Amino acid sequence: MERNQILKIYGTDYLQMTKEILEESRLAEMVEEKANELGKSKEELQIGMKPNLVAPSEASWGGTTHPEVVAGIIEYLQEHGFIRMAMLEGSWVGDKTQESIEVCGYDRLSEQYGVPFWDMQKDSSHAKNCAGMELQICDSVDKIDFLINVPVLKGHCQTKMTCALKNLKGLIPNKEKRHFHAMGLHKPIAHLNMGIHQDFVVVDHICGDLDFEDGGNPTVCNCVMTAADPVLMDTCACHMLHYGTRDIDYLVFAEELGCGSTDLEHANIQMCSRNIGYKEPELPKSYKVAALEDAVEEVESCSACYGYFLPALQRLKEEGLLEKLDTKVCIGQGYRGKHGRLGVGSCTSGFEYSVKGCPPTEEQIYEYLKEYIAKKKLPHRFFCG
Repeated sequence: MERNQILKIYGTDYLQMTKEILEESRLAEMVEEKANELGKSKEELQIGMKPNLVAPSEASWGGTTHPEVVAGIIEYLQEHGFIRMAMLEGSWVGDKTQESIEVCGYDRLSEQYGVPFWDMQKDSSHAKNCAGMELQICDSVDKIDFLINVPVLKGHCQTKMTCALKNLKGLIPNKEKRHFHAMGLHKPIAHLNMGIHQDFVVVDHICGDLDFEDGGNPTVCNCVMTAADPVLMDTCACHMLHYGTRDIDYLVFAEELGCGSTDLEHANIQMCSRNIGYKEPELPKSYKVAALEDAVEEVESCSACYGYFLPALQRLKEEGLLEKLDTKVCIGQGYRGKHGRLGVGSCTSGFEYSVKGCPPTEEQIYEYLKEYIAKKKLPHRFFCG
C-alpha cells in the first residue's frame, strides 16, 4: 500500500470484509518487508494490534472497535504465516481495561485465536523523547515490531474527532493521560505519534458515534478503511465529519513534525473491488458539542470526565432545563484548589456546589444538575458516592 493511498470497503460481514480489504491493501507484503528490514523471520516478528476500548461499552454503541475487525486481521495474518501477535490497549482514566476487554468480547477473541491481550494500565512505562517532547510510553510498546492501529472513526468532545492519531493515547499510562489534558491534548498527541510509529491503520467506520467518544448515539456506516499514513487517514476522516484540516490542531502539528501528510488533493482514495461504483453516503453534521459549550467553563479536563459530562448536559438540553442554569458549570484539572459556584468532578471539590467523583458518571451528573436547577437547595460540596 502506498503512503498516499486510502482504501474503503462497505458491507455487513465485518470479519470477511476486513480480510478482503487487507488483501487488496497488500498488508502481508508490508509486514514481510518490515521483517526483512529487522532481519527477522515471520515466526519471530512481533505484531501488535491496538483497538480502541475507551470504556466498557459494546461496539454497537459507537465507541469501541468491533472485535470482528480485529478477528479479521488475526485470521488474515495467520493465514499468511504470521504467528506472533498481541492486542494491546489501556482504557481511559476512570475505567478498567480488563472490564472493557470482557464487555467488548476481546477475552473471547484472545481465547479463540490464542492471541494475548496486554493491558497497558498494568504495564510499566519509561520516558521517551518524542520529537522534542518527553512523554511516558508503556514499556510493552517497545516489544512490537509492526504496529497495526485499529481505531474507531468518531466524534470527540474536546478535539472534535478522533481516529488514528489520538488512538495511540491508549499506549501511555494513566498519569500521562492526565498530563496530556493539562498540556491541551493537541500538541502531545502529535508528538506521541513521533515517539510511537504505527505501521498500518485499519479504521472501524462501522457505527461510530459522531458526537462523543464513549458512544451512545451510533451512526451506522458499515465501512472499514485502511491506510499507511495515519495523518492522511485522519485528514480524510475529519473532512468526512465536515471539519476542515485546520479545525483539528493535532493534524497540523503532526504534519509539521513530519509524521505524515494532510494533502488530500493528491491522495488516492479508492473503493475495494466489491464496491466499485458504490455511492458513498455522506455523514450527517454533528454540532451537539458546540451547542453545549456555552454552558461550560472547561480547563484541562480529562476525556472521561468531560465525556460523561456533555451527554448529561445534552439530556438537560433536550428536556428544556439547560437554559435555566443560573451559572456556567466548571470542569477540569485547572480548577483544583480554586473556588466557584458550580462544578463537576473532584477537581472542583472547593466549589460551593460540586459533584465529586473521578469521574462522576453521566447519571450522577445529570441527576445532581437537575436537582440544582429545580430546587437549588442541595447541600454544599455535594458528594455523589
